[in-house]
Amino acid sequence: MTSRRGIAWLSALIAVLVMAYAAAPYARALSLIVRAAKIGGRVEAIANASAHTVTIEAPHMVPTRYGDVPARFYQPSGRVTRTVMLVPGIHSMGIDEPRLKALAYDLAGTGVRAMTLALPDLQRYRITARSTDVLEDAVTWMAAQPALAPDGHVGMIGISFAGGLSIVAAGRASIRDKVAFVVSFGGHGDLTRVVHYLCTGEAPQMEGITTHPPHDYGVAVLLYGLADRMVPPEQVEPLSEGIRTFLLASQLTLVDMDRANAMFQKARDMVKTLPEPAATLLTYVNERNVKQLGPALLPHLGNLAADAPSASPQRAPDVPTAPVYLLHGDGDTVIPTVESAILGRYLEDKGANVHMLISGLITHAEVDRAATASDTWKLAAFWASVLKQ
Repeated sequence: MTSRRGIAWLSALIAVLVMAYAAAPYARALSLIVRAAKIGGRVEAIANASAHTVTIEAPHMVPTRYGDVPARFYQPSGRVTRTVMLVPGIHSMGIDEPRLKALAYDLAGTGVRAMTLALPDLQRYRITARSTDVLEDAVTWMAAQPALAPDGHVGMIGISFAGGLSIVAAGRASIRDKVAFVVSFGGHGDLTRVVHYLCTGEAPQMEGITTHPPHDYGVAVLLYGLADRMVPPEQVEPLSEGIRTFLLASQLTLVDMDRANAMFQKARDMVKTLPEPAATLLTYVNERNVKQLGPALLPHLGNLAADAPSASPQRAPDVPTAPVYLLHGDGDTVIPTVESAILGRYLEDKGANVHMLISGLITHAEVDRAATASDTWKLAAFWASVLKQ
C-alpha cells in the first residue's frame, strides 16, 4: 500500500513536471530572444547551449502557379512537430538576406523546422497581389507533405510587407484549414494607408502610439515602382538602375560598409549621366530627401494598385481562422506602428483570434534595442504563445 509520504512525493513530482511543461514554451521563447538580440556574455552562451543543433539544408524549389520559387530549410535536431514558413519583406537578397538567415537559424534552435521563402516580386522591390498567390501555393505544397506537416498544418511568419500578405493568404479558402498560426512581424493592415504615410508622414492617430517620420528607403522603393510614370520612356531604365544601386547600398550597410559606401558613391555618380527629370529624382533618393520626393510621388500612387484586395488584410474578403499574431516595434518608420493596432481591431471585429504586441525592443522587423525586464517578458510571452501552436 502506498504511504502518505509516497503519495505526497508523487504529487509534488507531478506538479513540478506540469510546471516544467507549461514553462517550456517560455524558456524556448526567452532563448530565442536572447540569441536573436545577440546579447552576448554568459546569458547568450547558456541560450546557445540549450538550443537545438540546426542543420542548414541546400536550397530547394517550391512549385507555385508562377513557377518554382527558391526556399531553404533550417532543420533542428530531435523530433519536430511543426514547420513554419518564414518570409522576408522587400529585399533583393531573398533567402540569402543575413538577418533572415539569422532569424531562421534562431527559430529552428527552438525546435521548430523553419523554411525560408522569398517572394520574387518583393525581391524586385514590387508589392503585388500575386505575391499572395505564391504564399497560398507554398502553404498548399508544405501542408501536403506528412514529413513537413504531420497534422496537416504549417505556421506562417511574414516580415514587413510579407506580414500583411501572409494574413491575406491565411484567410483564403484553399489553405485556411491548413494554417496553424500566422505571424505578421512589422506588417501592414492597409497598403494604401502605408504608401500615403511613406510620402507624407501622415498616419491615423491612436492613443498611446507615436507616428515617426518615414524612412527614406520606403519612398525609394515607391519611386522604383513608379519610374515609368515619373520620367520619359527612355529615362526609365537608367533611373531604375540608379535606384537599384542605392537600395543595394542600403542593404549592404548591414554586412559590409566598404561595399555599401562604394555603391552609394556609384549611385551619386550615376546622377551625372542622367537627363532631367531623372537626375533630380535620383538626387532626391541619394540625399534621402523624403520631403521633396514624397509629394512628387503622391499624384501617382493610384498606379501602384495598392487597393487590391490581395494586397491588404483589411481589403481581403475573408480573415484567417487560425490564430493571428501581430508584432510591431513602437518606433517603426517603414510601416507605422498604428497599422498593427488598426488591423488588430479590424480582425477582432471580424471574429478572428488575435494576439498583438507593440514592443519597445523592436525597430522595424528585428530585435535590436536595449531590453527592460518588462519588455523582455512581454516579448517572451508573445513568442511562447506562438511556439505552443
